Amino acid sequence: MNYDFRQIEDKWQKYWAKNKTFKASNTSDKPKFYALSMFPYPSGAGLHVGHPLGYIATDIYSRYKRHKGFNVLHPMGYDSFGLPAEQYAIQTGQHPAITTENNIKRYREQLDQLGFSFDWDREVRTSNPQYYKWTQWIFIQLFNSWYNKKSDKAEDISTLVALFEKAGNSKVEAACDDDTPAFTAEDWSGFSEKEKQEILLKYRLTYLADTEVNWCPALGTVLANDEIVNGVSERGGHPVIRKKMTQWSMRITAYAQRLLDGLDKIDWPQPLKDSQTNWIGRSEGASVTFNVISSDSEKSQDTIEVFTTRPDTIFGVSFMTLAPEHDLVAKITTPEQKAEVDAYVEATAKRSERDRMADVKTVSGVFTGAYAEHPFTKESIPIWIGDYVLASYGTGAVMAVPCGDQRDYDFAKYYNIPIPNIFEGIDISEEAFADKATTIIANSDFLNGLSYKEATKKVISELEKIGHGVGKVNYRLRDAVFSRQRYWGEPFPVYYVDGMPQMIDEQHLPLELPEVEKYLPTETGEPPLGNATHWAWDVEQCTVVSNQLIDNKKVFPLELNTMPGWAGSSQYFNRYMDPRNEEAIFSKEAIDYWQDVDLYIGGSEHATGHLLYSRFWQKFMFDRGYVPKDEYAQKLINQGMITGTSAIVYRISGTNKYASYGLKDEYTTEELRVDVNLVNVSNELDVEALRDWQPEYQEADFILEDGKYIVGREVEKMSKRWYNVVNPDAICEEYGADSLRLYEMFLGPLEQSKPWNTAGITGVHSFLKKLWKLYSPLFDLDTERPPAGRAGSRSVTEAEPTAENLKTLHKTIKKVEEDIENFSFNTSVSTFMICVNELTAQKCTSKSILEPLAILVSPYAPHIAEELWERLGHNESIAEAPFPKFEEKYLVESSKEYPISFNGKMRFKLELPLDMGKDEIEAAVMAHEKTQEQLQGRTPKKVIVVPGKIVNIVG
Repeated sequence: MNYDFRQIEDKWQKYWAKNKTFKASNTSDKPKFYALSMFPYPSGAGLHVGHPLGYIATDIYSRYKRHKGFNVLHPMGYDSFGLPAEQYAIQTGQHPAITTENNIKRYREQLDQLGFSFDWDREVRTSNPQYYKWTQWIFIQLFNSWYNKKSDKAEDISTLVALFEKAGNSKVEAACDDDTPAFTAEDWSGFSEKEKQEILLKYRLTYLADTEVNWCPALGTVLANDEIVNGVSERGGHPVIRKKMTQWSMRITAYAQRLLDGLDKIDWPQPLKDSQTNWIGRSEGASVTFNVISSDSEKSQDTIEVFTTRPDTIFGVSFMTLAPEHDLVAKITTPEQKAEVDAYVEATAKRSERDRMADVKTVSGVFTGAYAEHPFTKESIPIWIGDYVLASYGTGAVMAVPCGDQRDYDFAKYYNIPIPNIFEGIDISEEAFADKATTIIANSDFLNGLSYKEATKKVISELEKIGHGVGKVNYRLRDAVFSRQRYWGEPFPVYYVDGMPQMIDEQHLPLELPEVEKYLPTETGEPPLGNATHWAWDVEQCTVVSNQLIDNKKVFPLELNTMPGWAGSSQYFNRYMDPRNEEAIFSKEAIDYWQDVDLYIGGSEHATGHLLYSRFWQKFMFDRGYVPKDEYAQKLINQGMITGTSAIVYRISGTNKYASYGLKDEYTTEELRVDVNLVNVSNELDVEALRDWQPEYQEADFILEDGKYIVGREVEKMSKRWYNVVNPDAICEEYGADSLRLYEMFLGPLEQSKPWNTAGITGVHSFLKKLWKLYSPLFDLDTERPPAGRAGSRSVTEAEPTAENLKTLHKTIKKVEEDIENFSFNTSVSTFMICVNELTAQKCTSKSILEPLAILVSPYAPHIAEELWERLGHNESIAEAPFPKFEEKYLVESSKEYPISFNGKMRFKLELPLDMGKDEIEAAVMAHEKTQEQLQGRTPKKVIVVPGKIVNIVG
């Protein structure tokens, strides 16, 4: 009976769907286990073989925990808002909802084909109004909250208003805007309603502010830092510039220290923790204020605030550098320098912050013509601008100390900026200047040889005395911009009265996306929602009405921006707990039972995006009493990447000719990727198929070697961009889903990247056929189907297992359980292969051995395991069959196979009990017929016996 994997996999996928085999309950006497994979964005290309890696790992662990008696929540959904569907809509006019629905259908087919144990009743889609209703609800909670530094948590905004009414804000310790004015209770009571709202916006956890953003003109939207690669948009490769816009922002900075401290409580990969730690960027130092000198050499009202971790180096300051975007640049630049400064600012706007941070070698800046006054020496300090200073980091200004910072030193040398006299005659070469800096400054009269800590303390104290600085803890983390100029995203539940944002009442959510004719920004530059004709809020009817009815009395304009991609993913893990609840984001019963995610598997590329923002939202939800824990995932694993082997052709520069790999060095060539499916295992390109593939190759000339065009190969990220994608559908069709699952695990450790090689899958497929053959003696070999009903009518053997059978089984149980607990899935596959080989050699047909083996295999290859389980006579799914228990006694050796030697030469082997004494061993060996044959009646001189090792007969 052949292993018909297509029939088997189709059968069991239908069975699981019909019987809801993996449905989780929110009430159970079993212990809970919540396993989560990062949900995908459903692109039109569907899944490639790299995508399922993390899903397979999570599925193995989920199935294992069911076998161990847990009530397992293993959900899946779709992060279905996003720019690609919108770009497709712009190009074709097709509504993003249609594109998204088609893509989801495709993804669902592929996911089902791979046999995942998802509870599909809990599916969520971030673009579904019934889902984003709760994203909007959380936004409202954030808007109606402030961060109380005294209690170190978020509180309802009403408690802040009560403080203002009682005593103003002089004693309020809150996370708020830097320019928040001081006021008394009397002032507060005298403010107009609009003035009060303007003040409260400076405290709310989500607020409107003018912010420097990454603006992509071609896409017509703001991009997050992680959506920009090498200065251009990741999607489409379009130029990105820095631009100031009024945006919604999230006050994540209020949680900076708690986000750092929380990393000590969770079992997440250390490199990821390091990424978040560096992104948050906590540093201790001082805030120092420098007065700007006006053009008539008297003090102006303008000041420059800098944050420095080395206030002890203040006597080494020889110039100041502002970020080109700094608010003061336009104000202080002299007429003589204006043209040069304007050109530099414009050029810098075309570079992303990430590029500027990465560029540590380039020295670039412009003098503003203005000067600042040193707070101690009162000397004039030139003010420059330079793109190595970022407006979003610190204050957007630095006090430059050439003796203490490599870039400041390079900048001063390049532009011939004088270095303070105290450095004259001292070697400050690149190798030594950093070490000498502290010594130089500490030897100044002011610091008088103090240590670094003493000098720092004294400088801060003196700055505070003269009103030019204070000690301060600073964070690199900036508040998160939360607006996007897109159509296909969550609408903000916001309308505007007299320019001030108002929240739509929760009972009227969701506020659904309107229909628009065009998905591009309007002709006047408004976001795509500006094209909507039915996008105004009637406060009496509490509904969306025509824009023509806006009278700013009872009908008001709605927000035109939409939320960013990370909005929908910041709480999806909690919504999965109770996804069909229409009255709340989740019930108390559900959140109290599931609590948090026990295992989360996903990509490390989300370290400073989703994984940081979602921790922020969770802590906020915890503060407000909605969730029981302030960290949502106890353990996180970053799966590695499955890379593809790209195929490269070599175009001779300036021509439409292509040189084969072995001839390319004879020409100046450009590398172009082509579809890997056009290349065979010998790297030979199907030239005619290439001509049909893309029009630019139809008239091309190919310079062949030995009549063939040989492509180059390069291992790189699997991506449709590089045409190196391998479709899992084709793999499943030829080898089956169980083979694919096993092979992806077999490729190597879960956390490591590994190259895909389709040829390698034949090995695991052969193993599955061998596994099937091992069980075949237990089945009726003359029929493909059971005689009647389920497989219980088949003949099975109840034969007692041999000691070898039990040893093989239990060492497999031990190894597989250890592997799964340690997420070493690749070594389990090897263990299965060894086990099946041994049992085959042992001619094992014992049901008591093969039943537990089927359970062991089930998490990895669930389809074949279900089929074998049924054919072994079981009426229920294998999914919750108890995991086999390891028993040490079966691995304890009871006998030893002794090599029996004569004068040091081994002649035969003899198996004897391990508990035999030395005399008993000697007697048994001497009585053996093979010993008598060797001795031929002679009496040996002596018999050497080493119990448990050897027997040597001498003479």
